[in-house]
Amino acid sequence: MRIAYISTCRPRECGLATFNENLVQAVDRYLPFAASGSFMVALNDSDDKYQYDYDERVRFVISQEQLADYQSAAAFINRSGVDMCCIQHEFGIFGGSAGSHLLALTRALNVPYTVIFHTVLQRPDTMQLSVTQALADGAAKAVVMSKKAVQLLREVYHIPANKIQRIPHGVPDFDRPDVAAIKRSLNFPAGKTLLTFGLLGPNKGLETAIRALPAICKQHPDVRYIILGKTHPGIRRTSGEDYRESLHQLARQLNVEEHLVFISEFVNEGDLHAYLSACDIYLTPYPNEAQITSGTLSYAVGAGAAVVSTPYWHASELLRGRGKLFDFNNSEQLATIVNGLLSNPSELNQLKQHAFKYGLSLRWPIIGKHYALLFENQAAINKKPALLPQGTFMQVTLSLSRPLSWKAYS
Repeated sequence: MRIAYISTCRPRECGLATFNENLVQAVDRYLPFAASGSFMVALNDSDDKYQYDYDERVRFVISQEQLADYQSAAAFINRSGVDMCCIQHEFGIFGGSAGSHLLALTRALNVPYTVIFHTVLQRPDTMQLSVTQALADGAAKAVVMSKKAVQLLREVYHIPANKIQRIPHGVPDFDRPDVAAIKRSLNFPAGKTLLTFGLLGPNKGLETAIRALPAICKQHPDVRYIILGKTHPGIRRTSGEDYRESLHQLARQLNVEEHLVFISEFVNEGDLHAYLSACDIYLTPYPNEAQITSGTLSYAVGAGAAVVSTPYWHASELLRGRGKLFDFNNSEQLATIVNGLLSNPSELNQLKQHAFKYGLSLRWPIIGKHYALLFENQAAINKKPALLPQGTFMQVTLSLSRPLSWKAYS
């Protein structure tokens, strides 16, 4: 079956782009991508269609704020002969108020679509509520990744239960590595290591972790806290590296700067898995509960890391029996938990084992099968649209901003 995947796409450095790439590869095991003529529709965050060097799988590019692009994308998809669309949804990816431009695309589609909600807000404003409801109402299925998200879709957005499907966030399917060899290859700091990774921004609560360092270092002087990741591109555009510098300044004020290591890179999944496997404790100190899905947390559990986190929604659900929770903005409590684990290797290793065991059920080959079955069932209850003649189809492609290949449709 032919599927059009609508998302940010690599090489754009974006969590959704990574998720979409993994989803395509995982589903490909069961529903071959190239052989069927599936393709991607990419979202750019500027008006430059050539902003990113996409590969040939991307057949159409939408400039985030250009409403006409969404309408043209719908026309392109309708004439491509696909059986369905899969849309990755996150606020801030699509143009218009609360991403409302996306509705111009979905309402014009003649094929069914599945929408994967990466964020479900508990207290949406009027526009966010309206857009989310419209997307879910028009979808054949609305996919979320946690039980809390299912609850919110039903109670806040009034989406029928039979339209919602929960599929956990997938994680890479890597072998358990040789930790000592990894530490040597990554030039890991000597001693004990704490780790946080992801795009940097004030909503990550990194200040709480840094404020916990003095008490941690007092008991464990060899500790290093590694913050792995670039500053979020939206923040970098408006404020440069001011936020990262503020974290440096806080560490200097607390006399723990030598215990703080910044690695400003967007690492590939292989290296990320290596960092997660090599660290002693992984921290997610998010400052509020309204985090319905965290890919970084899923990756950490999938790699078998010992996770210490604030009790945001996804963490409260995923870490039950597999990690440790501390109160929001409570650096003293964080320090106590970290010191306790670093002083008790057997408890630390037990957490890692529990996480790794559960993470096996989150591997992308397993998650990909769930999506493939969902897509197959969706196609089975919807009549497949007939392909238009090549000449008619090409009349549409001539108006597009990116050159297209006909090979996938021959």
